[in-house]
Amino acid sequence: MENTDPMATRPPETLDETVNSDLESLSRQLGEYETKLAEMRETVLRERAELDNQRKRLQRDLEQARRFANEKLLADLLPVLDNLERGLAAEVGDPAALRSGVELTLRELIRVTDANGLKTAGAVGEPFNPEHHQAMSMVESAEHPSGRVAAVMQKGYVLNDRLLRPALVAVTK
Repeated sequence: MENTDPMATRPPETLDETVNSDLESLSRQLGEYETKLAEMRETVLRERAELDNQRKRLQRDLEQARRFANEKLLADLLPVLDNLERGLAAEVGDPAALRSGVELTLRELIRVTDANGLKTAGAVGEPFNPEHHQAMSMVESAEHPSGRVAAVMQKGYVLNDRLLRPALVAVTK
């Protein structure tokens, strides 16, 4: 049987040199891979820190948005508040003048709420809508057909197509 191992025919000195050279090459490669691994670990740590910072920033922004969500509405309501305070401070002997001032303030309040997306729900004569109305009673009416709002006991309100409070109504039979 013939020996086919290429190393078997070499002298021992050449064999040691080959092993040493292979060992040095492998050691060099190992060092390069360890350096690359360290760089990758550093990159991963930086990316994690960046994601964590971004998450904290978004959380802080969301908190700020929640805290100041009503800022525009409240700024719009300040003139209404001022008018009410001026009305209370005024010495008015005429009830008609007081009523006129209250009506002006109410119109200003309605203007502000309309501008901020608040609409009323529940007008006499409109069809009964169980999504916007809560029937408190059934009444007979000659002026309205069946299934219509005959009377409104309390107005309902819708904010940007979302019901805030249903209208309390009497419905015709």
